[in-house]
Parts: sequence; C-alpha cells; structure tokens
Amino acid sequence: MKAAVVREKNDGFVDLIDDWQPRALGFGDALVDVEYCGLCHTDLHCASGDFGDPNTLGERNGNFRRVIGHEGVGIVSKLGEGADDYLKVGDRVSIAWFYGACGVCDYCVSGNETFCRKVRNSGYTVDGAMAQQVVVDAKYAVKVPAGLDPVEASSITCAGVTMYKSLKVGETKPGQWVSVHGAGGLGNLAVQYAHNVFGAHVVVIDGNPDKLEAAKENGAEVLINRKQPGIDVAAEIQKATGGVNNAQVTAVNDAAFKQAVDSLRPMGKLVAVALPQGDMSLNIVKTVLDGIEVRGSLVGTRGDLKEAFQFGAEGKVHPIVEKADFNDLNDVIQEMKNGSITGRKVFDFTHM
Repeated sequence: MKAAVVREKNDGFVDLIDDWQPRALGFGDALVDVEYCGLCHTDLHCASGDFGDPNTLGERNGNFRRVIGHEGVGIVSKLGEGADDYLKVGDRVSIAWFYGACGVCDYCVSGNETFCRKVRNSGYTVDGAMAQQVVVDAKYAVKVPAGLDPVEASSITCAGVTMYKSLKVGETKPGQWVSVHGAGGLGNLAVQYAHNVFGAHVVVIDGNPDKLEAAKENGAEVLINRKQPGIDVAAEIQKATGGVNNAQVTAVNDAAFKQAVDSLRPMGKLVAVALPQGDMSLNIVKTVLDGIEVRGSLVGTRGDLKEAFQFGAEGKVHPIVEKADFNDLNDVIQEMKNGSITGRKVFDFTHM
C-alpha cells in the first residue's frame, strides 16, 4: 500500500512508496484505514531531520523508513488483543502527534501526558498517518464525534487542538485581547477558537493578504500586515488594544517572537507554539518590570483533543481545508515552505 516516508538523506521532502506494510498488531493496538491526513509544518521539521533523523529514532518497522503525518483520521478495521476495551471496529479515530506515553509518570498522572519522557510521536518516533493504513495505540486514539466532517477533523487533530491548548496555556478569558502572530493553518484556527470558544478579541499579524482576509472572515478584529513598509507591528498592536493579554506565536520565524513580547500589556503572557530554529531574545527590563511570562505549549492531551473535536462538531470551529492528491505531496511541501497555503492541505486516501 501507499505511504510517504522520510528520505534517507533528510532534505525536507519525502519518498512516495507503494510497498508499505504496517507493523503487526501488538497488545492494545488497532489498525486504522486512513481516510484523510493533513500536512503540518512539524512534518517538514521531521522530514528535514531538525529534531534528529526519524529513520533512526524510536520504533522501527523492518527496513521501511519513517512514515510522516500526524493530522490523520480514519476508521478502525481490526483490533489487537486488549484493544476492545477502548475501541470497536468501525470507530472513526484520530492519528495525532501525541501517539502515546508511559501512563504512570508524574506528567502522565497529573494531566500533562504530552510531556512524558517516554512519549511516542506519530511521524517521528512511530510511523504516522500519511499512509493507507496505520497502527495506533487504542487507548490513546481519540474518537471523532458524529457530525464532525472527517476532513475538518484531520486539521483539528493537530492544528486545532494545538491552538485550543495554547489558548488555555495563555489563560484566555472572555473580553481579553489575543494576538496571533502568523495566520496559516495554526493561526487561523487560533482566531476561531479565541473568538468563538473563549470569547476573546483578536489581532492577527501576517504578511499574506489572503491569510489576513481569511482571519477577518473568522472573527479577527484588528489586522496588521507585517510587510507594510515602515510598520512597527508592536506599536500598532499597543495603539489598537492597549497591549494584548496573551500573544500566540505560530509564525516560524524568530522576529515574530520579539514582536509578540513587545505587543503584551503588563502581566501579559507570550505562548510559544511554532518551532523555528534558534534562540528567542527577551528584553530583561520589560520582562521584569512588566511581569511578562513566557510559556511553551505542546499540542494537547487526549482530553484537550476530545474538547477541541466537540467544538468542531458544534460548528464553533471550521478549519480551512482543501483536499489534495497524495501524488502531489512534495509540491504541497514546497508550497508550505513558501508560506503560500491558507489553512490546510489535506490528502485524501479514500479513493486509492
């Protein structure tokens, strides 16, 4: 069957192969027939080897290289021993970045399971969802609620839950101001969750007019084109809002982090979501005298994903999705590298 695997020389692209076979089911595993899988910027990091070569990390499946993908949705077609405690054949489930954890450490038992030191991640340390079939750990695969379009659910599986969780990390409250730095697949969902679920006011910063227009249609009240000549992004945000309560950084560039810090009001929170290479600089005086907090937010737990899915099923959130052909995957990767995708490109495995 078809799958997209990381190249032996990690160059940011993938090889499309026809002879993929998922590993045999172990205790508690389920086999999922993939319906849809979106492409996330983290897939590009994995394909580039930015966090280490995925082909050499974690669980190996014979001589196959690592399958990317963690915005997957599909139908359970087979259960391993013990899996029927959690799933049944015919369930529609997620194949998310958070694949599984140890279940017993301090992080797992305190509701912070994504920080488990033995965490497994789809498309990185275990094979991901960019294939016709994938094996999941049944107790960690979250069911997709009835009424939620599976194409939209694929984006909520990663981008949606990531931003829902990061707004929680920022302690977003109704009536507050939130800035979203980067209006791509993550940023547009940040706008929708902030506006429609948390009841916040939203500022969006991006250099792409199409992305800014999409953000406006989804509830953003202040739009700032960072590429406008002579513009001081932070000053414009301060002028429009008096400073935001929390800044969500989804743009994969370090300049966005500095703009976000300078956009905050006293006691504001910067929530780092994107993963550009390099370091983030902070003005020590502002950080101390204004009581600025910097927090990292890493995807979301099973509970977070269940909640994020439910808001989608209720119609509060609608990811911007466009179906794409699996054979065009490397072209879509290039589009993502160019920053030209509004929302998410989702690969359709239902007609292969």
